[in-house]
Amino acid sequence: MSFFHDKKPIFLQIKEKIEDQIFKDQIKEHEKIPSTTQMVQFYKVNHITVSKGINLLVDEGIIYKRRGVGMFVAKGAKEKLVQHRKDLFADTFVLPMLQEAEKLSLTDEDIYDIIQKLRGHKEDGI
Repeated sequence: MSFFHDKKPIFLQIKEKIEDQIFKDQIKEHEKIPSTTQMVQFYKVNHITVSKGINLLVDEGIIYKRRGVGMFVAKGAKEKLVQHRKDLFADTFVLPMLQEAEKLSLTDEDIYDIIQKLRGHKEDGI
């Protein structure tokens, strides 16, 4: 059984797995994350691969290292991740949608109605 897919580098997938654990409150602020060695053994990947993913999280201020003790979730990490995902959502989905809506001359109300319909709400504005 493989933990990874071939659509993106494994070190990014490891980074995202840790982010998901933080996002889902499986690891909270100031809690220790699994060691690099533990991740190497669990995922059966190279130490350098795990380190690359970890170092990205350190660079982004999501986790911090305490020499000789381990790596921990930084204060405000979940909020940073939420904001990053919102920004990514806006850039990846909302902006292209608005650009297409403009080409189709859709109003904000038209877009809202489409969203409500797709969510399964009645067309009476509920």
